[in-house]
Amino acid sequence: MDMKPTRDGFGEELVAIGKENEKVMVFSGDLEDATRAEFFKHAFPQRFFNMGIAEQDMVGTAVGMSLMGFIPVACSFAVFLTNRAYDMLRLDVCYNEANVKIVCSHTGLTVGEDGASAQCLEDFALMRVLPNMKVVCPVDYIEAKKATRAIVQQEGPLYLRTSRAPFPILTRTEDPFIIGKANLMRKGKDVAIIACGLMVYEALQAADILKSMEIDAQVLNLHTIKPIDEAAICEAAQKAGAIVTAEEHQLFGGLGSAVAEVLGRLCPAPLEMVAVQDSFGESGSPQELLKAYHLKDLDIVAAVKKVLKRKAGGT
Repeated sequence: MDMKPTRDGFGEELVAIGKENEKVMVFSGDLEDATRAEFFKHAFPQRFFNMGIAEQDMVGTAVGMSLMGFIPVACSFAVFLTNRAYDMLRLDVCYNEANVKIVCSHTGLTVGEDGASAQCLEDFALMRVLPNMKVVCPVDYIEAKKATRAIVQQEGPLYLRTSRAPFPILTRTEDPFIIGKANLMRKGKDVAIIACGLMVYEALQAADILKSMEIDAQVLNLHTIKPIDEAAICEAAQKAGAIVTAEEHQLFGGLGSAVAEVLGRLCPAPLEMVAVQDSFGESGSPQELLKAYHLKDLDIVAAVKKVLKRKAGGT
């Protein structure tokens, strides 16, 4: 199976968009090699600006350029941009509904050997609570290309999460991608596994294991955390009667919490969440960390068994 980082899809598609639209410009927090914004830098040096290790200034400058009619894309590690510049993201970008795109790499545990200080496990929670901000997490390299084009084309603030580690390529160029519309990766009637990013692959692997146990699992790629696809979640809940969410993010405030909000308001169903359990990360290879923090396919299988017991009336 081919594997590529989603950050590569972002960088490559950004160059293609730059050729088509001279209004697109890119701002970097001195990490363009890591975010893949350097692809744009080499293609269009006159529209690329390295703002240095000054994320707050970068966001403010990007907002100013958006008010002049440009389409700024601000890039850095998630842990730096979403945390250090949060006030500017809240007031400058979101309050003004500025047409600024925030693209962050080095998200989740699979930053790997860089360790806890570089692993952002709370970006979904931080970004989705901001009014007017949309939050997108593509499943693979191909979908990252589509997501990059979609966020540039859509007016207003958008947050795109990309990966450092290579992910298996699960989608095809011809597959649809619409912000706010989940994609069904596998049909199933017994339980629905809702995931995003690299966890979609783990969910599909879990579904294969569950099939050997005669459990028919649906897998839903919820690539947009906000606006969330309420219709797809409720359809999954009604058909399967039980939900498991899987994300490379803290248990609190992320995809699982967003799905729980929908279930609680619109279509109640038993829910189990596979996520980081209220802790920081640590150094290690991506696969070692996924295993250590219980984010692998077998952990999803265990959550499915638990939710099916609740579905059947157990405790």
